[in-house]
Amino acid sequence: MTSPPFRFVFFDVDSTLVTIEGIDELADGNPEIARLTAAAMNGDIPLDEVYGKRLEIIRPTRERVERLGEQYRTSLVTGAEEAIRTLQEAGVTIHLVTGGVEQAILPLARHLGLDDRAVHAVRLQFDQDGAYRDFDRRSFLARPGGKELVVRDARARSKGRAAFVGDGVSDLEARAAVDLFIGFGGVAVRPRVKETADVYVAERDLRAVLPHLL
Repeated sequence: MTSPPFRFVFFDVDSTLVTIEGIDELADGNPEIARLTAAAMNGDIPLDEVYGKRLEIIRPTRERVERLGEQYRTSLVTGAEEAIRTLQEAGVTIHLVTGGVEQAILPLARHLGLDDRAVHAVRLQFDQDGAYRDFDRRSFLARPGGKELVVRDARARSKGRAAFVGDGVSDLEARAAVDLFIGFGGVAVRPRVKETADVYVAERDLRAVLPHLL
């Protein structure tokens, strides 16, 4: 059996694997949160300037985060399950790299047949009653350039070529750590990503990335 050209494929989650932005869902339509999210994803505001601010405004409960996990599973991009399964069957190691909430991303990863260790996200902290307390401030993924560091760390454990698939400028920062960066515009088009990506996929079906990965 021929080995796949990429040993690793890293996927963003929000607006890449799923059609929603988790933080905006937690905000229940708060326009200020949506504005901050868009500005961060377009590269207009550094991620670390908005990450904690959004959570402090929202203060999501543990129960609300669990509901977000359900929303993720019902909001998969067309072809996402098939794309992940095809890559796995080809022997590709898949990681999810996201600034999203770890407790909501884990159920999605399990639904897709991924191990918990493949999830790189930001863990929230709650008190014993489930009220929001804080987020893991040590996480690289809550600051600019964090995705590049996470990808480099994951790749250091074994050799092989790697690709990253994502929609936002925070994803684009990981380009220096991979051999191929695929911009995905099937949910949201970020001009800087479209202009800079090695490959840009505009189709609304995630299977459209497969010819570039296999």
